Amino acid sequence: MDDTASIRAFGIEVVTRLCERLIAGGAPGIHFYTLNQSALTLEICRRLGALAG
Repeated sequence: MDDTASIRAFGIEVVTRLCERLIAGGAPGIHFYTLNQSALTLEICRRLGALAG
C-alpha cells in the first residue's frame, strides 16, 4: 500500500508545528535542508506565513 500523500501531509504538519515552537521560543531563524523536496518546504513556509500565497 502506497500512502505517500498522507505521509507527506503528516510530515508537513509536524515540521510546521516544530517551526512554530522554535519561532515562539526565540529562534532567530530556521534553515531547511530540502533534499530535493522544495515543494514540501515551500508549503511549510506558506503555513508559517513566510510566503505570500
